[in-house]
Amino acid sequence: MDARQRVRQVVADLLNARGDLVEFADPDSLLLSGRLQSIDAVSIGLFLEQEYGVDFASLGFDQAQVDSVEEIVSLIERNGSLPHK
Repeated sequence: MDARQRVRQVVADLLNARGDLVEFADPDSLLLSGRLQSIDAVSIGLFLEQEYGVDFASLGFDQAQVDSVEEIVSLIERNGSLPHK
């Protein structure tokens, strides 16, 4: 599974856990729109650190960085590495 598919799966799981079954597109706002909450941003951050080695300690963390699938994938491409599984 490529990074985009994996990110979409994680986002879908978070939305489903909130009872949000509405489809989403890669550029759709997830956090700033209120579909996901700040605790979900933390979950996404942990996922990115664990699976792709994104280092938020050096980057800093801003919810806008993980507000859409497009932004998350871009963050992985700029700052991540191969999955650490």
